[in-house]
Amino acid sequence: MDLTYTEAEEQFRRELRAWLGANIPDEWTRPGFWESLGDDESFRVRRDWERDKALAGFAGIEWPAEFGGRGGTPGMKAIYDEETVRAHAPRTVNPLGLAFLAPTVMAIGTDAQKKEIVGPLLRNEVIWCQGFSEPGAGSDLAALSTKGVRDGDDFVVNGQKVWTTNAVHGDKIFTLVRTEPGSQRHRGISMLLIDMHQDGVDARPLKQMSGASEFGEVFFDDARVAATDVLGEIGDGWRTAMLLLSFERGASGIGQYTEFRRQYDEIVDVARRLGRHTDPVIRGRLARVLTELECLRLHAMHVLTQVEQGRDLGFEASMTKLQWSETFQDLWEVYDDILGEDATLDSLGELDLRPLHAQAMWSRSVTIWGGSSQVQRTITAERVLGLPR
Repeated sequence: MDLTYTEAEEQFRRELRAWLGANIPDEWTRPGFWESLGDDESFRVRRDWERDKALAGFAGIEWPAEFGGRGGTPGMKAIYDEETVRAHAPRTVNPLGLAFLAPTVMAIGTDAQKKEIVGPLLRNEVIWCQGFSEPGAGSDLAALSTKGVRDGDDFVVNGQKVWTTNAVHGDKIFTLVRTEPGSQRHRGISMLLIDMHQDGVDARPLKQMSGASEFGEVFFDDARVAATDVLGEIGDGWRTAMLLLSFERGASGIGQYTEFRRQYDEIVDVARRLGRHTDPVIRGRLARVLTELECLRLHAMHVLTQVEQGRDLGFEASMTKLQWSETFQDLWEVYDDILGEDATLDSLGELDLRPLHAQAMWSRSVTIWGGSSQVQRTITAERVLGLPR
Protein backbone atom coordinates (compact mmCIF):
# COMPACT_ATOMS: atom_id res chain seq x y z
CA MET A 1 0.00 0.00 0.00
CA ASP A 2 1.02 3.62 -0.51
CA LEU A 3 1.17 5.56 2.78
CA THR A 4 2.09 8.90 1.19
CA TYR A 5 0.30 11.75 -0.56
CA THR A 6 1.45 13.78 -3.56
CA GLU A 7 2.66 17.37 -3.24
CA ALA A 8 -0.56 18.59 -4.90
CA GLU A 9 -2.58 16.68 -2.32
CA GLU A 10 -0.52 18.12 0.55
CA GLN A 11 -1.05 21.61 -0.88
CA PHE A 12 -4.78 20.91 -0.87
CA ARG A 13 -4.45 19.88 2.80
CA ARG A 14 -2.82 23.21 3.66
CA GLU A 15 -5.53 25.20 1.86
CA LEU A 16 -8.34 23.23 3.46
CA ARG A 17 -6.78 23.42 6.94
CA ALA A 18 -6.46 27.19 6.62
CA TRP A 19 -10.09 27.61 5.53
CA LEU A 20 -11.39 25.39 8.32
CA GLY A 21 -9.30 27.26 10.88
CA ALA A 22 -10.79 30.57 9.76
CA ASN A 23 -14.40 29.37 9.53
CA ILE A 24 -15.01 27.14 12.55
CA PRO A 25 -15.71 29.18 15.71
CA ASP A 26 -13.97 27.99 18.88
CA GLU A 27 -17.28 27.36 20.63
CA TRP A 28 -18.21 24.76 18.02
CA THR A 29 -15.25 22.62 19.10
CA ARG A 30 -16.20 22.55 22.79
CA PRO A 31 -17.65 19.27 24.12
CA GLY A 32 -21.43 19.37 24.26
CA PHE A 33 -21.89 22.44 22.03
CA TRP A 34 -23.98 20.74 19.34
CA GLU A 35 -25.95 18.82 21.95
CA SER A 36 -26.85 22.16 23.56
CA LEU A 37 -28.69 23.27 20.41
CA GLY A 38 -32.14 22.10 19.47
CA ASP A 39 -32.47 19.80 16.46
CA ASP A 40 -33.83 22.57 14.22
CA GLU A 41 -31.20 25.14 15.24
CA SER A 42 -28.35 22.65 14.85
CA PHE A 43 -29.63 21.71 11.39
CA ARG A 44 -29.89 25.35 10.32
CA VAL A 45 -26.38 26.27 11.47
CA ARG A 46 -24.83 23.23 9.82
CA ARG A 47 -26.76 23.78 6.59
CA ASP A 48 -25.57 27.39 6.29
CA TRP A 49 -21.96 26.52 7.14
CA GLU A 50 -21.86 23.70 4.61
CA ARG A 51 -23.26 25.96 1.90
CA ASP A 52 -20.44 28.45 2.56
CA LYS A 53 -17.91 25.62 2.40
CA ALA A 54 -19.24 24.58 -1.01
CA LEU A 55 -19.08 28.15 -2.31
CA ALA A 56 -15.44 28.30 -1.15
CA GLY A 57 -14.63 25.25 -3.28
CA PHE A 58 -14.32 22.66 -0.52
CA ALA A 59 -17.18 20.34 -1.42
CA GLY A 60 -17.64 17.62 -4.02
CA ILE A 61 -13.89 17.00 -3.79
CA GLU A 62 -13.82 14.18 -6.37
CA TRP A 63 -16.75 15.46 -8.45
CA PRO A 64 -15.99 16.73 -11.96
CA ALA A 65 -15.71 20.50 -12.26
CA GLU A 66 -18.64 20.55 -14.70
CA PHE A 67 -20.89 19.55 -11.79
CA GLY A 68 -19.47 22.14 -9.40
CA GLY A 69 -16.89 19.81 -7.87
CA ARG A 70 -13.18 20.26 -7.37
CA GLY A 71 -12.10 17.50 -9.75
CA GLY A 72 -9.74 16.15 -7.10
CA THR A 73 -8.14 12.77 -6.46
CA PRO A 74 -9.16 10.00 -4.04
CA GLY A 75 -6.21 11.12 -1.92
CA MET A 76 -7.68 14.62 -1.68
CA LYS A 77 -11.00 13.15 -0.59
CA ALA A 78 -9.22 11.14 2.13
CA ILE A 79 -7.41 14.29 3.28
CA TYR A 80 -10.73 16.15 3.31
CA ASP A 81 -12.29 13.45 5.51
CA GLU A 82 -9.29 13.52 7.87
CA GLU A 83 -8.96 17.29 8.19
CA THR A 84 -12.65 18.02 8.71
CA VAL A 85 -12.69 15.55 11.61
CA ARG A 86 -9.50 17.02 13.10
CA ALA A 87 -11.00 20.52 12.93
CA HIS A 88 -14.27 19.44 14.62
CA ALA A 89 -16.20 20.48 11.51
CA PRO A 90 -20.00 20.10 11.69
CA ARG A 91 -21.54 16.91 10.35
CA THR A 92 -23.10 17.22 6.91
CA VAL A 93 -26.86 17.73 6.73
CA ASN A 94 -27.07 16.13 3.26
CA PRO A 95 -25.11 12.88 3.75
CA LEU A 96 -27.13 10.50 1.59
CA GLY A 97 -27.64 12.97 -1.21
CA LEU A 98 -23.93 13.76 -1.40
CA ALA A 99 -22.66 10.19 -0.99
CA PHE A 100 -25.21 8.30 -3.07
CA LEU A 101 -27.71 10.32 -5.08
CA ALA A 102 -25.43 12.86 -6.75
CA PRO A 103 -22.90 10.31 -8.11
CA THR A 104 -25.78 8.19 -9.42
CA VAL A 105 -27.41 11.17 -11.16
CA MET A 106 -24.05 12.09 -12.70
CA ALA A 107 -23.74 8.52 -14.00
CA ILE A 108 -27.22 7.73 -15.35
CA GLY A 109 -29.46 10.77 -14.85
CA THR A 110 -31.06 12.70 -17.67
CA ASP A 111 -29.60 16.07 -18.64
CA ALA A 112 -32.50 17.76 -16.87
CA GLN A 113 -31.92 15.73 -13.70
CA LYS A 114 -28.21 16.54 -13.69
CA LYS A 115 -28.98 20.25 -13.96
CA GLU A 116 -31.79 20.28 -11.40
CA ILE A 117 -30.27 17.99 -8.76
CA VAL A 118 -26.47 18.09 -8.54
CA GLY A 119 -25.67 21.80 -8.08
CA PRO A 120 -28.50 22.62 -5.65
CA LEU A 121 -27.64 19.49 -3.65
CA LEU A 122 -23.98 20.47 -3.37
CA ARG A 123 -24.94 23.93 -2.07
CA ASN A 124 -27.57 22.51 0.33
CA GLU A 125 -30.36 24.34 -1.43
CA VAL A 126 -32.23 21.02 -1.50
CA ILE A 127 -31.96 18.42 1.28
CA TRP A 128 -32.43 14.85 0.08
CA CYS A 129 -33.61 11.83 2.07
CA GLN A 130 -33.34 8.15 1.15
CA GLY A 131 -36.50 6.05 1.28
CA PHE A 132 -35.45 2.42 1.24
CA SER A 133 -36.34 0.66 4.51
CA GLU A 134 -39.96 -0.14 5.35
CA PRO A 135 -41.57 -1.67 8.46
CA GLY A 136 -41.58 -5.03 6.66
CA ALA A 137 -38.49 -4.55 4.49
CA GLY A 138 -35.24 -3.77 6.27
CA SER A 139 -32.28 -6.01 5.44
CA ASP A 140 -34.61 -7.79 2.97
CA LEU A 141 -35.12 -4.68 0.89
CA ALA A 142 -36.69 -6.59 -2.00
CA ALA A 143 -39.74 -7.22 0.22
CA LEU A 144 -40.80 -3.56 -0.07
CA SER A 145 -44.50 -2.93 -0.55
CA THR A 146 -44.85 0.83 -1.20
CA LYS A 147 -46.74 1.10 -4.48
CA GLY A 148 -46.83 3.59 -7.32
CA VAL A 149 -49.77 3.44 -9.76
CA ARG A 150 -49.53 5.17 -13.12
CA ASP A 151 -52.06 7.96 -13.62
CA GLY A 152 -51.45 9.78 -16.88
CA ASP A 153 -48.05 11.44 -16.72
CA ASP A 154 -47.69 10.79 -12.98
CA PHE A 155 -47.30 7.99 -10.47
CA VAL A 156 -49.59 8.04 -7.43
CA VAL A 157 -47.68 6.65 -4.45
CA ASN A 158 -48.99 5.00 -1.28
CA GLY A 159 -47.01 3.31 1.48
CA GLN A 160 -44.55 3.95 4.29
CA LYS A 161 -40.79 4.28 4.72
CA VAL A 162 -38.96 4.16 8.06
CA TRP A 163 -35.53 4.99 9.55
CA THR A 164 -35.29 7.88 7.12
CA THR A 165 -32.37 10.18 7.97
CA ASN A 166 -33.35 13.88 8.18
CA ALA A 167 -36.96 13.03 7.31
CA VAL A 168 -38.43 16.11 9.01
CA HIS A 169 -35.92 18.44 7.34
CA GLY A 170 -36.00 16.85 3.90
CA ASP A 171 -37.11 18.67 0.77
CA LYS A 172 -37.10 15.65 -1.54
CA ILE A 173 -36.68 11.90 -1.21
CA PHE A 174 -35.21 9.30 -3.58
CA THR A 175 -37.17 6.17 -2.85
CA LEU A 176 -37.80 2.66 -4.12
CA VAL A 177 -41.42 2.01 -5.11
CA ARG A 178 -43.10 -1.01 -6.68
CA THR A 179 -44.52 0.42 -9.92
CA GLU A 180 -45.53 -2.78 -11.74
CA PRO A 181 -48.66 -4.46 -10.30
CA GLY A 182 -48.13 -8.10 -9.36
CA SER A 183 -44.33 -7.89 -9.52
CA GLN A 184 -42.26 -9.60 -6.84
CA ARG A 185 -38.84 -9.29 -5.26
CA HIS A 186 -36.35 -7.34 -7.39
CA ARG A 187 -38.57 -6.89 -10.43
CA GLY A 188 -41.02 -4.07 -11.13
CA ILE A 189 -39.37 -1.54 -8.80
CA SER A 190 -38.59 2.06 -9.78
CA MET A 191 -36.54 4.74 -8.05
CA LEU A 192 -38.76 7.81 -7.78
CA LEU A 193 -37.65 11.35 -6.90
CA ILE A 194 -40.53 12.70 -4.80
CA ASP A 195 -41.13 16.25 -3.58
CA MET A 196 -41.79 16.04 0.18
CA HIS A 197 -43.50 19.44 0.30
CA GLN A 198 -46.93 18.21 -0.82
CA ASP A 199 -50.10 17.21 0.99
CA GLY A 200 -49.60 13.53 0.22
CA VAL A 201 -46.33 13.24 2.16
CA ASP A 202 -46.21 13.18 5.97
CA ALA A 203 -42.81 12.98 7.70
CA ARG A 204 -42.75 12.23 11.43
CA PRO A 205 -39.72 12.19 13.75
CA LEU A 206 -38.54 9.07 15.59
CA LYS A 207 -36.88 9.84 18.92
CA GLN A 208 -33.75 7.81 19.66
CA MET A 209 -32.62 6.69 23.10
CA SER A 210 -30.07 9.54 23.07
CA GLY A 211 -32.95 12.03 22.84
CA ALA A 212 -32.12 13.08 19.27
CA SER A 213 -34.49 12.66 16.32
CA GLU A 214 -32.10 12.08 13.45
CA PHE A 215 -34.44 9.56 11.86
CA GLY A 216 -38.07 9.65 10.90
CA GLU A 217 -40.82 7.76 9.16
CA VAL A 218 -42.44 8.94 5.93
CA PHE A 219 -46.02 8.20 4.91
CA PHE A 220 -47.22 8.50 1.30
CA ASP A 221 -50.97 9.01 0.88
CA ASP A 222 -51.74 9.54 -2.80
CA ALA A 223 -48.49 11.47 -3.23
CA ARG A 224 -47.84 12.39 -6.84
CA VAL A 225 -44.60 12.32 -8.80
CA ALA A 226 -44.07 12.91 -12.51
CA ALA A 227 -43.02 9.88 -14.55
CA THR A 228 -40.05 11.97 -15.71
CA ASP A 229 -38.83 12.00 -12.10
CA VAL A 230 -37.68 8.40 -12.26
CA LEU A 231 -33.94 7.84 -11.84
CA GLY A 232 -32.90 5.17 -14.31
CA GLU A 233 -35.49 3.14 -16.15
CA ILE A 234 -39.06 2.50 -15.00
CA GLY A 235 -39.20 -0.99 -13.49
CA ASP A 236 -35.41 -1.20 -13.24
CA GLY A 237 -35.03 0.47 -9.84
CA TRP A 238 -33.19 -2.45 -8.28
CA ARG A 239 -30.32 -1.99 -10.74
CA THR A 240 -30.34 1.74 -10.01
CA ALA A 241 -30.25 1.05 -6.26
CA MET A 242 -27.27 -1.31 -6.61
CA LEU A 243 -25.41 1.33 -8.62
CA LEU A 244 -26.27 3.95 -6.02
CA LEU A 245 -25.04 1.83 -3.12
CA SER A 246 -21.84 0.94 -4.98
CA PHE A 247 -20.56 4.49 -4.50
CA GLU A 248 -20.01 3.65 -0.84
CA ARG A 249 -17.35 1.16 -1.86
CA GLY A 250 -14.69 3.78 -2.54
CA ALA A 251 -14.80 5.03 1.04
CA SER A 252 -11.43 4.28 2.61
CA GLY A 253 -12.29 4.74 6.29
CA ILE A 254 -9.72 7.50 6.88
CA GLY A 255 -12.40 9.78 8.34
CA GLN A 256 -13.70 7.07 10.66
CA TYR A 257 -10.21 6.26 11.90
CA THR A 258 -9.44 9.91 12.64
CA GLU A 259 -12.68 10.39 14.55
CA PHE A 260 -12.38 7.14 16.50
CA ARG A 261 -8.75 7.88 17.43
CA ARG A 262 -9.77 11.22 18.90
CA GLN A 263 -12.58 9.54 20.82
CA TYR A 264 -10.10 6.96 22.12
CA ASP A 265 -7.98 9.77 23.59
CA GLU A 266 -11.09 11.24 25.24
CA ILE A 267 -11.94 7.86 26.79
CA VAL A 268 -8.38 7.42 28.07
CA ASP A 269 -8.63 10.90 29.62
CA VAL A 270 -11.84 9.86 31.42
CA ALA A 271 -10.07 6.75 32.79
CA ARG A 272 -7.21 8.89 34.09
CA ARG A 273 -9.46 11.50 35.69
CA LEU A 274 -11.44 8.79 37.44
CA GLY A 275 -8.29 6.99 38.58
CA ARG A 276 -9.21 3.84 36.67
CA HIS A 277 -6.31 3.89 34.23
CA THR A 278 -4.19 1.70 36.51
CA ASP A 279 -6.62 -1.22 36.42
CA PRO A 280 -4.73 -3.95 34.48
CA VAL A 281 -7.94 -5.27 32.89
CA ILE A 282 -8.92 -1.80 31.64
CA ARG A 283 -5.38 -1.14 30.40
CA GLY A 284 -5.41 -4.43 28.50
CA ARG A 285 -8.73 -3.65 26.86
CA LEU A 286 -7.60 -0.15 25.90
CA ALA A 287 -4.46 -1.61 24.34
CA ARG A 288 -6.53 -4.10 22.38
CA VAL A 289 -8.83 -1.39 21.03
CA LEU A 290 -5.84 0.79 20.12
CA THR A 291 -4.46 -2.15 18.13
CA GLU A 292 -7.82 -2.51 16.36
CA LEU A 293 -7.75 1.20 15.53
CA GLU A 294 -4.29 0.98 14.00
CA CYS A 295 -5.41 -2.03 11.94
CA LEU A 296 -8.33 0.11 10.73
CA ARG A 297 -5.93 2.88 9.71
CA LEU A 298 -3.78 0.47 7.70
CA HIS A 299 -6.83 -1.10 6.09
CA ALA A 300 -8.07 2.39 5.18
CA MET A 301 -4.77 3.18 3.47
CA HIS A 302 -4.92 -0.18 1.66
CA VAL A 303 -8.41 0.64 0.35
CA LEU A 304 -7.30 4.13 -0.68
CA THR A 305 -4.35 2.65 -2.58
CA GLN A 306 -6.65 0.22 -4.41
CA VAL A 307 -9.07 3.01 -5.35
CA GLU A 308 -6.23 5.23 -6.63
CA GLN A 309 -5.09 2.34 -8.83
CA GLY A 310 -8.57 2.18 -10.35
CA ARG A 311 -9.56 -1.13 -8.81
CA ASP A 312 -13.26 -1.82 -8.17
CA LEU A 313 -13.40 -3.15 -4.61
CA GLY A 314 -16.84 -4.67 -5.14
CA PHE A 315 -17.99 -6.84 -2.29
CA GLU A 316 -14.76 -6.26 -0.34
CA ALA A 317 -16.50 -3.10 0.88
CA SER A 318 -18.36 -5.38 3.28
CA MET A 319 -15.09 -6.06 5.08
CA THR A 320 -14.51 -2.33 5.54
CA LYS A 321 -17.99 -1.87 7.02
CA LEU A 322 -17.42 -4.80 9.38
CA GLN A 323 -14.05 -3.53 10.52
CA TRP A 324 -14.92 0.09 11.26
CA SER A 325 -18.34 -0.60 12.82
CA GLU A 326 -17.16 -3.33 15.17
CA THR A 327 -14.01 -1.40 16.13
CA PHE A 328 -16.19 1.60 16.97
CA GLN A 329 -18.49 -0.55 19.07
CA ASP A 330 -15.58 -2.20 20.90
CA LEU A 331 -14.20 1.25 21.73
CA TRP A 332 -17.37 2.40 23.43
CA GLU A 333 -17.87 -0.88 25.27
CA VAL A 334 -14.55 -0.16 26.98
CA TYR A 335 -15.90 3.28 27.90
CA ASP A 336 -18.94 1.67 29.53
CA ASP A 337 -16.70 -0.70 31.47
CA ILE A 338 -14.50 2.16 32.68
CA LEU A 339 -17.54 3.92 34.13
CA GLY A 340 -19.24 0.82 35.49
CA GLU A 341 -22.34 1.81 37.46
CA ASP A 342 -21.45 5.48 36.93
CA ALA A 343 -22.49 5.09 33.27
CA THR A 344 -26.02 5.98 34.44
CA LEU A 345 -24.89 9.46 35.55
CA ASP A 346 -24.74 12.61 33.42
CA SER A 347 -21.68 13.92 35.25
CA LEU A 348 -19.03 13.01 37.77
CA GLY A 349 -17.84 16.09 39.63
CA GLU A 350 -16.81 18.59 36.95
CA LEU A 351 -16.70 15.90 34.27
CA ASP A 352 -19.68 16.26 31.89
CA LEU A 353 -20.37 12.82 30.47
CA ARG A 354 -23.39 13.64 28.31
CA PRO A 355 -21.54 14.08 24.96
CA LEU A 356 -19.69 10.81 25.54
CA HIS A 357 -22.89 9.03 26.57
CA ALA A 358 -24.48 10.11 23.28
CA GLN A 359 -21.62 8.53 21.32
CA ALA A 360 -21.80 5.35 23.41
CA MET A 361 -25.49 4.98 22.68
CA TRP A 362 -24.99 5.73 18.99
CA SER A 363 -22.34 3.01 18.80
CA ARG A 364 -24.99 0.35 19.39
CA SER A 365 -26.58 1.16 16.01
CA VAL A 366 -23.58 1.01 13.69
CA THR A 367 -23.57 -2.78 13.33
CA ILE A 368 -27.21 -2.61 12.18
CA TRP A 369 -27.66 0.25 9.71
CA GLY A 370 -25.94 0.22 6.32
CA GLY A 371 -26.14 -3.57 6.30
CA SER A 372 -25.96 -5.46 9.57
CA SER A 373 -22.80 -7.32 10.58
CA GLN A 374 -24.59 -10.61 9.96
CA VAL A 375 -25.44 -9.58 6.40
CA GLN A 376 -21.90 -8.26 5.81
CA ARG A 377 -20.37 -11.55 7.01
CA THR A 378 -22.62 -13.49 4.65
CA ILE A 379 -21.60 -11.28 1.72
CA THR A 380 -17.92 -11.61 2.60
CA ALA A 381 -18.17 -15.39 2.96
CA GLU A 382 -20.04 -15.97 -0.30
CA ARG A 383 -18.81 -13.20 -2.60
CA VAL A 384 -15.23 -12.61 -1.39
CA LEU A 385 -14.13 -15.97 0.01
CA GLY A 386 -16.26 -18.08 -2.35
CA LEU A 387 -17.78 -20.22 0.39
CA PRO A 388 -21.04 -22.07 -0.32
CA ARG A 389 -24.36 -20.46 0.59
